[in-house]
Amino acid sequence: MTHSTHTNSLAGRAGRREWTALCVLMLPLLLVSMDVSVLYFAIPAISADLEPSGTQQLWIFDVYGFVLAGLLMTMGSLGDRIGRRRLLLIGAASFGAASLVAAYADSAETLIAARAVLGLGGATLMPSTMALVRTMFTDPGQRAKAIGVWSGVMTGGVALGSVLSGVLVQYFWWGSVFLVNLPAMALLLVLGPILLPESKNPAPGRFDLLSVPLSLAAVLPVIYGLKEIPSEGWHPQYVVCVTVGLLFAALFVHRQRTAASPMISPELFRGRGFAPAVLLNLVSSFAMMGSVYFTTQYLQSVLGKSAMEAALWALLPSVPIGMAAPAATALVQKGVDRAHVVTAGFAVAAAGYGMLALAGTDSLWLVLAACAVLASGIVMVMSQMTDLALGAAPVEKAGAASSLLETGAEFGGALGMAALGSIGTALYRHDIPASAPSAAHETLGGALAVAAHLPGRAGDALATAAREAFTHGMQGAATAGAAVLVLAAIAATVTLRGMRVRQTPAEEPKETATV
Repeated sequence: MTHSTHTNSLAGRAGRREWTALCVLMLPLLLVSMDVSVLYFAIPAISADLEPSGTQQLWIFDVYGFVLAGLLMTMGSLGDRIGRRRLLLIGAASFGAASLVAAYADSAETLIAARAVLGLGGATLMPSTMALVRTMFTDPGQRAKAIGVWSGVMTGGVALGSVLSGVLVQYFWWGSVFLVNLPAMALLLVLGPILLPESKNPAPGRFDLLSVPLSLAAVLPVIYGLKEIPSEGWHPQYVVCVTVGLLFAALFVHRQRTAASPMISPELFRGRGFAPAVLLNLVSSFAMMGSVYFTTQYLQSVLGKSAMEAALWALLPSVPIGMAAPAATALVQKGVDRAHVVTAGFAVAAAGYGMLALAGTDSLWLVLAACAVLASGIVMVMSQMTDLALGAAPVEKAGAASSLLETGAEFGGALGMAALGSIGTALYRHDIPASAPSAAHETLGGALAVAAHLPGRAGDALATAAREAFTHGMQGAATAGAAVLVLAAIAATVTLRGMRVRQTPAEEPKETATV
């Protein structure tokens, strides 16, 4: 190995090696995004085999996302210090080992622990892949295309995970949903050192250990509280969780502003466009996850599709979604103001919510079309905000910038589920007949379970009323989501006008790299 310094020249535009390396980087990204939804169909088999308690089953689902969200900022900053490729390979090894343990887990406790390690590995992989894209593709046009691919893979992985798990569980056993990670991680460990350049901040300063528990205490209570509120309501314990998390967030921000070597440098926010990009990306995640909360239940509980059928139907909108990011990138590269493209993306997404607000209790194709339109607009925005944030951040702080962008997206997704889910739940409970059993007032699933045990027309009437009430709740939440996106479109027009990444290769800051 030889050490060199990255100073890009026009002759240093990314070539075949870099684009091949991008394909390698997409492997861990795809698997990390798939692991968000990979248990959807495996959980019944896991429950039958390991017999977890209700609490343990929830932790099997949730611990991955909690650990992932809590450690993103820590791992992004760590990658800037020890090297992004090194952290990526460490994460790949831990992700693969945890997948093997999870596949052959003989108890719920072992599976929960393995899922936690998978979350830790995911927290190293996500910011590392994005930071390496930033360092490999220093030409603004090429970087925009690469980020478009990154965004498409990230979005597609979530949809693919549920379908893949259904197929694997049907033809093999539940452990196979974890074993599928091993070949990809092995390939990354072999090809990564050959194709991926090493890069890190040459003068990172001391790692601020105090910021690690502060960031965890800020992120985890907020994410937990926001995720529980849609299903459990605004109970004091969840409000307290969010409040405590916000207090620690204030302490974390104070620490970053006063520490000699902060985990997240305030310098990032001095880059033109970085702060608006993080905030607008957060709003995008708010809209995306807020809609998913309703559409997944609509397909299964309102239309009566099985989980596998619902997952297969949900794949249809992925075709136009996959074209959205490249289309947005092409428009910006042809000279269209980024503000106009992002505003258009928010407007398209708002139109998708508007379509969702028109759905009835038998509107499969309308809901699928609404999902396609909404998600396409959101992906347009996300790809542009990711490119803007990474282009505005100093290249030596690419890991920290990536982790902050992704942590914001986690917050946005949880907030979207909490806010829009609460609106939908309130409307649902308002519409359910007062004479219905108490369990029917809580959730649509509870109402359908009660209806199944009622005789004849009484059960049918309750099931019909519950489906109509849920659909009305979805309509109300969609209307609120559309309003949020219209406001976001206005904000994008104001804050992003004329904002383009004009950085030439000669202007790139220097950083230590290993080739």
